[in-house]
Amino acid sequence: MSECKSRKIWQIGCVSYLNSKPLIEAILDRPDCKVHLAVPSALLAMIESKALSAALTPVVDYQTSGCELMLVPAGGICCDGPTLTVRIYSRKPAAQIRELHADTDSHTSIILAQIILRELYGVTPAIISMPSGNSSAISGANSAMLLIGDKVVNAAPNQWEFPHQLDLGEEWKRLTGLPFVFAMWMMRADDLDDQLARILAEARRAGRGLTRELVAKYAAATRWPPVLAEKYFTEYLKYEITPEQRKGLELFFQYALQLGLLKALRPIRYFEPPGLD
Repeated sequence: MSECKSRKIWQIGCVSYLNSKPLIEAILDRPDCKVHLAVPSALLAMIESKALSAALTPVVDYQTSGCELMLVPAGGICCDGPTLTVRIYSRKPAAQIRELHADTDSHTSIILAQIILRELYGVTPAIISMPSGNSSAISGANSAMLLIGDKVVNAAPNQWEFPHQLDLGEEWKRLTGLPFVFAMWMMRADDLDDQLARILAEARRAGRGLTRELVAKYAAATRWPPVLAEKYFTEYLKYEITPEQRKGLELFFQYALQLGLLKALRPIRYFEPPGLD
């Protein structure tokens, strides 16, 4: 009885979108893990306060955190080309965008959007906060909006109003030739846990075989067409952290620094106990 009472419960933070399900489904019923779902931008404060043992956090938060974090390559949300669910919707072609109303749920996507617009289209639009992806207040012929996550599928704006679209994963691939990492497991540098890192890696590996189950369980609830959800899991998204994805992450940080979107860079540090492959 005393052993049961003293069992450690890992507190794990994760994004609430469909894209996270292959990384966490295998741990939802573990008695030693409790998963807390939140929008990406809320996870940083939770791990900073030690409310979480690990979090699937937007990668830019690694650089901006008030505490030192380490990247845990047990898994992440990545793409190697189009990502489908990180998109700019614009009334005019990208080179004419003057205002970008940004969905504040992800810090990483906002910086990526600015890199793409500057480097590929030569524009530096004003960034205007658009909480929860609410597009109703957007006006102006040269205004655009950035949406991420499930909202791209179940709450996208009318195509006749915003006929021009950019998939930021596809645009990054065109700019750099590299994959992109949107989020990765992270732990505080002063609270690393080998066993939890291996549990997260095991969950990622298990998730590869759960596509049909995930579609059946989550597609209807998140208002995704089942066929599209299956394609999203198997074609659009990548979950392993490969050497090429690490190169893409490093280049993303370098672009953000050079363009003044980050004030300074921390060295990239990975926590890689045996068993993550």
